[in-house]
Amino acid sequence: MPKLFLISGLGADERLFKNLDLSGFEIIPVIWIEPERQDSLTTYATKLINQFGIEAGASIIGVSLGGMLTVEIAKQVKLQHAIIISSIKSKTEQPWYFAVFRNVPVYKLLSGGLVQKMGPLIRPLFGAFAGNKEAPLFHSMLNNSNPKFLTWAMGAALHWNGEPAPYKIHHLIGTADLIFYAKLIQDAIVIPEGDHMMVFTRAKQISPIIQNILNG
Repeated sequence: MPKLFLISGLGADERLFKNLDLSGFEIIPVIWIEPERQDSLTTYATKLINQFGIEAGASIIGVSLGGMLTVEIAKQVKLQHAIIISSIKSKTEQPWYFAVFRNVPVYKLLSGGLVQKMGPLIRPLFGAFAGNKEAPLFHSMLNNSNPKFLTWAMGAALHWNGEPAPYKIHHLIGTADLIFYAKLIQDAIVIPEGDHMMVFTRAKQISPIIQNILNG
């Protein structure tokens, strides 16, 4: 059975993928490991490759930050399929606020612990997933996150070099994504009204798309 690695987004874990139909694959959740302060997304991707034994011919689905790491892994290992959801695959797709926060790094004032406490304030950015029905899961994943990792990941994502992978990255983006903007994304499958957490909230809609890519 072919291996399929799942990489979640910042402040999330493998529960994000629980509604997807990924039948026919050996599912391997990629659990966040402790980063070094000097790690970039590139060096952190290397650590994930080594830690989880990601080899040529494997496939990966990455969401948000996990999508950016999927691109970095794809530049080091020849994957069978690389699928990113609610993410970006190069620096040309970065939203405007990336440059703002690089030049005015207010994110450095936000510790990972503070981000966890801000959960109720940032919920609207995550659409229906963080609505009343799924709010307990949203807060559970955020509160279970390592504060040190959250702090590191914010800076690493903002300073990502954004060089594209040398082969096709399959990309799904929603028109209602408030983190990454569909209008800036090139060569992607656009999901009408899909929000940032559509991998969870629109799993029935995107599962056939993912299965078609993986089995194509």
